[in-house]
Amino acid sequence: MKRKFGIVALVLASLFASANAADVGIVNFSTCIAESKLGKQEQGAFEALKNQMGSLLQDTEKKLTDLSSKFNDPEYMDGLSPEGEEKLKIEFRTLNEELGRYQNQYYQVLNQANMKIVQNLNATINVASEKVAKEKKLGVVVNKEACYFCSPSLDITSLVIAEMDKNFKEVADVAPLKEEAKK
Repeated sequence: MKRKFGIVALVLASLFASANAADVGIVNFSTCIAESKLGKQEQGAFEALKNQMGSLLQDTEKKLTDLSSKFNDPEYMDGLSPEGEEKLKIEFRTLNEELGRYQNQYYQVLNQANMKIVQNLNATINVASEKVAKEKKLGVVVNKEACYFCSPSLDITSLVIAEMDKNFKEVADVAPLKEEAKK
C-alpha cells in the first residue's frame, strides 16, 4: 500500500514539475456528484432503492417485535397450547432468520448499487474532464482529493459539471427517441 502511494506521489510530482500551473486543472469529484444532474439523479435512485429495501426490513422487524411482545405476555402464553407455543417459536426463529437474510441482502445490494453509481459517475466525469481539458488546452486534470493544496484558479469543477449537465441533457433527449424506435 505504501509502495502504491509512493508511486502515485512520484507520478503526480513529476507531472506537476513538468507542467506549467496553467496546464493543470483540478476537479472536485464529490462536488461533481452533488451538483450535477446525473449525480442528483443517481443519488435519488440510490435513495429510492434504499427506502424500498428498508421498508422490507422494517416490515419484518415489526412482525418480529409483535411476536416478541406475545412471548413477553404471560397471559397470552398461558392461553396457548404446547403445539401453539411451538408454532409461535418456529415462526419467531423463521422471522429472525429472514431478517438476517434481508439485512445481508440489503447491504450487498446497496454496496453493489453504490459501486455501480460511482463507476458510472467516474466515467462521466472523466469524459467531461477530457473535453474541458481539450477546450482549455490543459495537459493534466487531477482529482482534488489527490492534492493537499491547489490554487482556486486551477479549479475547473464548474466547467466539468456544466459539461456533464450538457451531456446529461443530450442523453435525456435521445432516450425517448430510442424508446419510440423500439416500438
